[in-house]
Amino acid sequence: MTPMMAARTSIPADRPQLGLRERKKIKTRTAIRDATYRLIEEQGYDATTIEQIAELAEVSPSTVFRYFPTKEDIVLTDEYDPLLESELRARPTDEPPMDSLRYVLKKAVSVGMADDPEVTRVRTRLMAEVPAVRSRMMESMSVTGHLLCQVIGERTDRDPGSFEVRVFAMSLVGGLMEVSLYWAEHHHEDDFADLVDRALNVLEHGLAPRPE
Repeated sequence: MTPMMAARTSIPADRPQLGLRERKKIKTRTAIRDATYRLIEEQGYDATTIEQIAELAEVSPSTVFRYFPTKEDIVLTDEYDPLLESELRARPTDEPPMDSLRYVLKKAVSVGMADDPEVTRVRTRLMAEVPAVRSRMMESMSVTGHLLCQVIGERTDRDPGSFEVRVFAMSLVGGLMEVSLYWAEHHHEDDFADLVDRALNVLEHGLAPRPE
C-alpha cells in the first residue's frame, strides 16, 4: 500500500472485466468507504463508529468487519500493491531500478489523484492527525516493502532478503510515508507528484550541499 493513493473505486478500462460477484464486492467496499469518509468529514474520526458506518452504507456491522478488520483499514486499504508489482515487473529488465521506480510511482500518483484527489487529501490528513491511522499505515507499508524487496531482488539478481535490498526497499517505503505526512502537515499546498520526485532524488543522490 502506498499512502498517497486514494482508495480505488473503479476498474481501469484496460483491465479485464470482473464477474458479478467481484463487482458486488467492489460495490460494497466502495459503499463502506464512502460512508466512512462522509461521517469523518461531518463529525470527526474518533466520533465515527462502525455501527454508524454500517447504517449509512446499508450493510450490517459484521459485513463491515468482513471487508475491513479495523476502522483504520477502511481509511487506508486499497488495491494498488498488485498494480505496483505488475507495473514494476513490466519495466525493461535493463532499466536501472530507480528509473523503474520513478516511472511507476509517477504513474501511480497520477492514477491515485485522478481517481479522487479529495479522498487522497483526507487520507493523508488522517495519517498526520490520528495516531491509530498512522500506526496502521506503517504496518501496511511494511507489507508493501516486502513486496518491493521481492521485485527489486529479482530485477537486480539479488536475494530479496539481503541486507542491501531490504534497506533500499524500506528506505523507499519510509520516504513515501514522509512525503504523505509532509504534504498533509503543509495543508496540501505543494504539488504531490513534485514531492514524490524530490523524495526519489534524495534517495538516489543523497542530500544536496546547502547553498552558501
